[in-house]
Amino acid sequence: MPTPHSTPPAPAIDFDEAYYQRFYFDPKTSVADPQHIERLGAFVCSYLHYLRVPVLRVLDVGCGIGLWRDVVARHFPQAQFHGVEVSAYLCERFGWERGSVLDYRASAPFDLVICQGVLPYLNAADAQAAMRNLARLSQGALYVEAVTREDWEQDIVDQTLTDTRQYRHRAQLYRRTLAEGFTEIGGGLWLSHRAEVPLFALEHMGGR
Repeated sequence: MPTPHSTPPAPAIDFDEAYYQRFYFDPKTSVADPQHIERLGAFVCSYLHYLRVPVLRVLDVGCGIGLWRDVVARHFPQAQFHGVEVSAYLCERFGWERGSVLDYRASAPFDLVICQGVLPYLNAADAQAAMRNLARLSQGALYVEAVTREDWEQDIVDQTLTDTRQYRHRAQLYRRTLAEGFTEIGGGLWLSHRAEVPLFALEHMGGR
């Protein structure tokens, strides 16, 4: 039985056609807002332009239906976009490479890695392993979006749309683990320790 401070286990989820119909394709229940992705993508890409992070190779791990692909193409037209998905259904439908954030490997690191809405589906140990793998995959920037326990407790989450089967890890779990390989620069963006990008003191949250 979970202790008061432990995270209860999330049910096993089959990322099949029914899942994506519920959360992405049905306009009544979809969590995917194209306008939100446009604003988010404009922020992420513009900030990287500002910081002069060169972006030629982009990895979207857990890419879903590919919402980031067109956004990246508009802001970084010379960049090569690579989508990786654990869902066999989406790989067959969209042609993504089958793989998991836990152990995906590439022949060379990426300039921008995107991991949106993936980590909360992993238990604490797997989420930490995945974040360490993201550090191996990135030589530039990482964008992470993960709903935390604090978001649920403070009623930030729209529970009519958000999948309640996710794990509810504390924000500190994410920050502490990501800080092993990245510097937090705000808005869900993290800069790899391998990136040779100078930052002013107030542009980051320590760790450099």
